[in-house]
Amino acid sequence: MFSINLRFPLAITIAVLMSALNFAGAVTEHLLAGSASVDLTPPLEMKVALGGYGERMSKPALGIHDAVRAKALVLEQGGRRFVLVTADILAFPPGFKTLVMDRLSADGWSSDQIMLLPSHSHTSFDMMTLHPGNSFEIPQLGIYRKDVTDHVADALARVIRVAGSNRVAAATASVTTSAEGKNRNRRHGGVIHDEGLTVTRLDGLAGQPVAVLVNWTGHPTFMEPEDMMFSGDWPGHMQRTLEALIGRGVIALFYNGAEGDQSPVPPADCHSNWERAERYGREMGILAWQTWNKIQPRHAVDLKFHTETITLPERVAHPDFMKTGGAEYGLNEGMMEGFLSRLVPEKSHSTSLRLGNLVILGVPGEMAAELGLELKSRCRELTGLPCVTIGGLADEWVSYMLPAGEYRKGGYEASVSFYGETLGTTVVEGVTRGMRGLK
Repeated sequence: MFSINLRFPLAITIAVLMSALNFAGAVTEHLLAGSASVDLTPPLEMKVALGGYGERMSKPALGIHDAVRAKALVLEQGGRRFVLVTADILAFPPGFKTLVMDRLSADGWSSDQIMLLPSHSHTSFDMMTLHPGNSFEIPQLGIYRKDVTDHVADALARVIRVAGSNRVAAATASVTTSAEGKNRNRRHGGVIHDEGLTVTRLDGLAGQPVAVLVNWTGHPTFMEPEDMMFSGDWPGHMQRTLEALIGRGVIALFYNGAEGDQSPVPPADCHSNWERAERYGREMGILAWQTWNKIQPRHAVDLKFHTETITLPERVAHPDFMKTGGAEYGLNEGMMEGFLSRLVPEKSHSTSLRLGNLVILGVPGEMAAELGLELKSRCRELTGLPCVTIGGLADEWVSYMLPAGEYRKGGYEASVSFYGETLGTTVVEGVTRGMRGLK
C-alpha cells in the first residue's frame, strides 16, 4: 500500500565530529537527522471523501490529480529525539495523534517528542473522517471511517520509523526572507498578512542534502468544491519543485503558518484551478530553492523542545455560526451542545521546537496572522533567534483563533471559532509560556 522514498538506504556513520560556538554558546553534542516520505494517497476503491467543503456532502474523490504524501524528519542530539511529521492533508482532529502514538508505543516515542503538521490541503482527507469522536453521520460535516483513520495513522507511524533508521550527522541553518505580494488577508477589510518565507536546510557532514523545511502562510484553497480529485494543492507542487531543483534525493517538507485569515494570491493567465495551484506551487518552490542556495549550514547547533498544556476558554458557538459554518456543515441549534462537547476539546497544547537559529511554535488550529506575528515578535525578543515560525494546525485542529476585535466583527472565520473572543489571547499566552521552555 505504501511507496517509500528513503533519503539514505542505511544510517551512515561519519567519524569526524566538529565542535563550535553558535549564538547560544558551546554545543558539545552533534546533531543527527534522518528523513523519509510515504505515499499517503488512498486507493480509489476505498471511496475516501475530500475535506474542506461541506457542500461536497462526503462524496468520494473521483480521481487522483497528484499524490498526497506524509514526510518525517527525525532529529537527535545527546540522546534526545524529536520528529516533525508533515502531511498533505486538511487537518488532524483531536484524538487522532493518540492513535499514532499507540502504534509507536514499542518504539519509545512520547507525545511531546512528535509534532504533526498538516498542510491544510482542501483536496485531501476530510478531517472529520479521521475524528474518533465523530458519531454524527452528517454528510456535510464528514463521516467517521475507521478504515481511513487506520490508513493515515499507519502511514504516519511507518514514516517516522523509516526516518529514524536513516539518521546521519548533520549541519543546519535557516533563513527568513520576504515573499512580497504572494499572499493576502482574505477577511473583508483585513490588511495584515505575513510575508515571511522561512527555509531550513539540513545537510549531512559530507555535504549530501538530508531535508529542507519550508514555512509559508496561506490557505491551500485553489481548488473548489467541484474539484473532486486528490491533490496536495500548491504545497504539493512546491515540494516536488524544490526536490527536483535540489536533487540528490532530498526530501522537502512544508508546514503552514498562522493562515487563519491568509490566502495565496492567484497567478494571472491561468485557465483552471489546477493550473493556478501548479503555477503558484512552482513559483514558491523556485523562491524557496533560491533561498536554500544562500544558506550555509552549521555543524554546532542546539536541539530543544517543550510542550505546554493550554486550558481553553469555555466552549460557545459564535452568534454567526448558524448563518455560515453551521449552514455549511449541516448543524442546527439542537445539535450544538453535543457537537461542542464531543468534537471540541476543553484543553489543548503547544509544542515548540528550537533547531539552531530556527524556532517552530506549534499552534493547535487556524490562527489569524496578526496573532501569529505577535508570537513571532515575542519569541525573537525572548530568545534572540532570527528565524521564528508558526507551525499552524499543529497536532490537532481545535478552532479558528482571532483577535477579540476580529471575532466580534463576525464572518466565516469567527463563526468557526468555538471558545469566544478570548481564545486568541489564551492561545498566545499559552504558546508564550511554551517558548520559554526552549531557553
